[in-house]
Amino acid sequence: MRTVAAAMCDRDVTIELSTPGVDGLNEVVGALREWQYDGAPMQLHPGDLGWFWRFGAEATAAAVRTWSRDGRILAVGLLDHPRLLRLAIAPEARRDEELARRLVEDVTRPERGVLAAGKAHVDASMCTLIQDLLFEAGWKADEPWTPLRRDLTEPVEDPGVRIEVIGPERAHVRTAVQRASFAGSTFTDERWHAMAAGPPYTDARCLVAYDDQGDAVAAVTVWSAGPGKPGLLEPMGVHREHRRRGYGTAITIAAAAALQRLGSSSAIVCTPSSNIAAVTTYESAGFRRLPEIHDHYRDA
Repeated sequence: MRTVAAAMCDRDVTIELSTPGVDGLNEVVGALREWQYDGAPMQLHPGDLGWFWRFGAEATAAAVRTWSRDGRILAVGLLDHPRLLRLAIAPEARRDEELARRLVEDVTRPERGVLAAGKAHVDASMCTLIQDLLFEAGWKADEPWTPLRRDLTEPVEDPGVRIEVIGPERAHVRTAVQRASFAGSTFTDERWHAMAAGPPYTDARCLVAYDDQGDAVAAVTVWSAGPGKPGLLEPMGVHREHRRRGYGTAITIAAAAALQRLGSSSAIVCTPSSNIAAVTTYESAGFRRLPEIHDHYRDA
């Protein structure tokens, strides 16, 4: 059951801000699946919730916010951090001025229970109306990100390395590559199993690439949103001892192939534009660079 996080103080206001309980997460995942389509702007994907699920269902529910009207979810936010909110908006609600104004008011006022006080960031790149209202409220554009997309209606080439689909008994291989790819990673076997227990992982796969000596050199998790919809790569990493040997390209091609087998129409990913190596890797794996997007932030 959803609990109301902000009571309506004006009878003309019809938007309800809520934090779902664990039993409400399936509805949230379902809405995010429904909102994905080819040509849509980059926004929160069910795979983003799936990756966050490594912290457990209760933590995931506590990090989610929804904005609804008459019981229908119109927007979903995920607090990747107490001061970072990532959004998805229902396609038919992107021009909904009441929703946009309510959402901007909620993220601007800490007492509403969305973003903590002080410096904070919002990813509202999918909705120009919300962006305009954030600018009016004093928010500023942050550093650019680059979305990339690969069409999966055509055959995907062989990655050229051995690829393993990771199951529960091999979770330790996946988590070890993750920790060797990202400084400060806290991805443990326990967290892999928590992630895999979440509903989004039903349509997800973890892949590991091996070199000729049998060493695990790169890994990725891919998330389908359902047949005929874009699938997400989140995250992809190359072991720090095996970089600059083409393994990032190989595992990314394998990720595209895995999503194609899951029925995805395309594969999408987003990375900071400053990470030139990552952008180059995705392009070398057949991904096409899309126009840059920006988070918005407010100063402390």
